[in-house]
Amino acid sequence: MLQLFQFKGGVKPDTNKTSSVQAPIGRAPLPPLLVVPLHQSIGGIPNPLVEAGQRVGKGQLIGSADKWLSSAVHAPSSGTVLAVEERVAAHPSGLPTLSVVIETDGRDEWIERHPVDYQALAPERVREILRDSGVVGLGGAVFPSHVKLTATKSVAMEELVINGAECEPFMTCDDLLMRERAEDIVRGAGIFRDLLEPKRVLIGIEDNKPEAVAAMQAAVQKLGENFAVIAVPTRYPAGGAKQLIRVLTGKEVPASMRSPEMGVQCFNVATAYTAWRALAHGEPVLSRIVTLTGNVDEPRNWEALLGTPLKDFVTLGKPKTDTSGYLMGGPMMGFEMPSLEAPLVKATNCIIAASPTLFPPAPPEMPCIRCGACAEVCPHELQPFEMYWFSRAKNFGKTQEYNIFDCIECGCCSYVCPSHIPLVQYFRFAKSEIWSREREKAMADAAKARFELRNERDEREKTEKAARLAKAAAAKAAEKKATPEAGNETAASEAPVNADAAKKAAIAAAIERARQQRENVQPRNTDGLTIAQRKEIAEIEARRAPLQEQTALNAESAEAQSSQREKQ
Repeated sequence: MLQLFQFKGGVKPDTNKTSSVQAPIGRAPLPPLLVVPLHQSIGGIPNPLVEAGQRVGKGQLIGSADKWLSSAVHAPSSGTVLAVEERVAAHPSGLPTLSVVIETDGRDEWIERHPVDYQALAPERVREILRDSGVVGLGGAVFPSHVKLTATKSVAMEELVINGAECEPFMTCDDLLMRERAEDIVRGAGIFRDLLEPKRVLIGIEDNKPEAVAAMQAAVQKLGENFAVIAVPTRYPAGGAKQLIRVLTGKEVPASMRSPEMGVQCFNVATAYTAWRALAHGEPVLSRIVTLTGNVDEPRNWEALLGTPLKDFVTLGKPKTDTSGYLMGGPMMGFEMPSLEAPLVKATNCIIAASPTLFPPAPPEMPCIRCGACAEVCPHELQPFEMYWFSRAKNFGKTQEYNIFDCIECGCCSYVCPSHIPLVQYFRFAKSEIWSREREKAMADAAKARFELRNERDEREKTEKAARLAKAAAAKAAEKKATPEAGNETAASEAPVNADAAKKAAIAAAIERARQQRENVQPRNTDGLTIAQRKEIAEIEARRAPLQEQTALNAESAEAQSSQREKQ
């Protein structure tokens, strides 16, 4: 029997999960329009590979990973690309992001798929396939999975943890996935096991999901895998990676370390499922299970295409008339969707229809009474009340001294605060201000370095020019001294001509060096340009080319005329 441990803090809010697990997973209908953001994971922004007017098939690559810490994006269905433009994102800021807008044709036609036998491939090749299939963490963090599947060379992998805890209230997408597709999850966990080679595989599920626990245990037994399926105590946020690792292994991962440095790695059950589909069926990540619940008549879990606009998706649940908005994620860590035009993305695990009855307006914020309740429930053993005071005073240096970046924004502190202070909002504000100031400092340091480099270059050029002039003067003096005072008129007449020729040759050489330097200069600040900006640059270069050609012709003509005059 595996010994279980406890993590510090945590709360037990009402789960509100029963209503959305009464029906099996449904398949959401194909929407007329898909808005697919290119940036759906942590890391670099994928490069767009399509343009307006182009026809795409289901599963076609439309955004390639630009770096190792990035993940590809694919067309969720067949149709025609209407635009590659900025569209509102599923983000609390409501800011637009570069997206591919696809008008679906209703046929949902796949491109040719290429399943692979991953066991016959090199591990590095398997990671590349997962990257190009868009496999990321579907528990909410959307970290590219292929990066996490690279083990630390200095530390042997002890445990692989598969996270099926799903501790957030209202959310049941992982629960239904484990009940209905347990075998594929176990096969995906087997892929991760073969790549990381841990000593044991632990599947952790909260004990309020007995059907999921039973389904996973049956799948493990049927497939003959030596995986341990463990029911863990229900307590929020037991689904956090570090908290689940603590419960199952007893290891506490410090904020300064990554879990692989302690010989353990953690993946969500939905991530394992998509990894298996990507390799065994050649299917990139085009859809995900999303819980639609809250103030709706028909709460349920749906398998919906990524890029489905929220306005099309929420109609499946038949929202009630007093619905006031929609939350993406759970009530503890989720945020209100900025618009009904925002699409579903890989991080969308739950949509909650809100109403004044379900989520009444927050009471007015009162002064902090330093009761310490927030510190007692913090799973990372921080002091939220101290971080609150310094965040409110904009003393961001002090907030860092109290390890504000160790905060996972789980919301436990806000949940128990008797003064109704939105502590997490203050912490998010402080973090964003610190990041902003660090970016500004980095830009200022870079500007200073460029300024100093330019000054050094100017001084170097002045020194070199002075040295050249001194050398030329010395050569001229020596030449003049060597010239006879009388006789040999031919030599005396040829000296000025040779000096002029040498001067012209030096000027021509300098012009050629300057031309080569201009050609070798690489343009800066061109990363992440929009399609419109790239087209504008191309038009400018097209207008500049004839002018450059004419300038070159004029220079050649002037040189020819000068040569003709010299001959005369």
